[in-house]
Amino acid sequence: MHSFQNDSKMYWRLITDDNVSASFGLAADDALAQRAGIGASPSTLRLYTYRSHCALAGRFQRIENEIHLDFCRRHDIQVNRRPTGGGAIIMGAEQLGVALMIPAGGEDTYGRARELMEKFSAGVVWALHQLGVPAHFRRKNDIEVHGRKIAGLGIHRAGNGGLLFHASLLVDLDVPLMLRVLNTPFEKISDKEIATVAARTTTVRRELGRLISLNEVRHKVAEGYARAFNTKMKGGDFSAEELHAINKLEQEKYLSRDWIFQATAVSDARGAAKMKTPGGLLEVKVTLAGRMLKAAYITGDFFAAENAVADLEASLRWHTSAPEAIATTLQRVYAKHQNELGAIPLRMLIETVQAAVEQALDADANPYGCFVNPEAAHA
Repeated sequence: MHSFQNDSKMYWRLITDDNVSASFGLAADDALAQRAGIGASPSTLRLYTYRSHCALAGRFQRIENEIHLDFCRRHDIQVNRRPTGGGAIIMGAEQLGVALMIPAGGEDTYGRARELMEKFSAGVVWALHQLGVPAHFRRKNDIEVHGRKIAGLGIHRAGNGGLLFHASLLVDLDVPLMLRVLNTPFEKISDKEIATVAARTTTVRRELGRLISLNEVRHKVAEGYARAFNTKMKGGDFSAEELHAINKLEQEKYLSRDWIFQATAVSDARGAAKMKTPGGLLEVKVTLAGRMLKAAYITGDFFAAENAVADLEASLRWHTSAPEAIATTLQRVYAKHQNELGAIPLRMLIETVQAAVEQALDADANPYGCFVNPEAAHA
């Protein structure tokens, strides 16, 4: 059998496909990563779209917490679980899936996850810059534009040494639909909640202010990876052997309820707190996974810059729930945006967040999820 190990130094295969099912889309990425690890498939960049729409939970999430399964059933929205970690996302015709499958070599994939995700997101960041979108890698698994998330990232190492990098790039996004598909701390989906979430995320079309096609974005991303990794792209398709491996993995794993609905040991809990401040009413809602602060939403009738509030929320994502650590993080971010958050006293902000966390820690397990990391989110 021909080994593709040496070919990877000269070129990467580029596969583009559209309107794929959730099970096929994930099985293809997983199977090619496994094969790349043993040299049975070339290093491959796959730029593709899912059928509208699919809801994909992260590897370690409790799917019932994250996704409104009844809504998905009523609206024929496929549900599945990614091999990569991170939060639940929706994918469809206006969200570009980016999958890079390469040999991992001796990489310490999870010990260096953040470093690797920054490295492998370079093709997307380059493409966005070329299109005129000032994007940059943010923390462990986001690409952001002025504090608003535009892509989520994830990484997975196959058992035989292949590496899978995932990104979900928002060319456009139906925010109301997303809020109905994914579970959030919001008790109802009103115009206010929709506006809040829309202000924390962005899309390529929103940033450019024009109707750019997904194919134009895809072409630029392919060019970005060729430049960022000094390689050549060679257009191709799945081989017969690969399709056999993909179909087998799809049947055994991605169409299996045991995989899709596997339980996690850690339940989610939520808490909320309000405080009247000199700048107006401050309301904080949080989601905890065990004792880990998974997400925070900061709302109210105060006046502040959206990017500053988004930065506060992002800084608390997957953060320890220890009160001192929360205070330290909020002090650091507040100092960066003091002019934009000046109407909200720091002390009151810290106390309100800590009170919401305390309520969640005291509450009985109350399963629900969050939209953060489409894309956020992957990890």
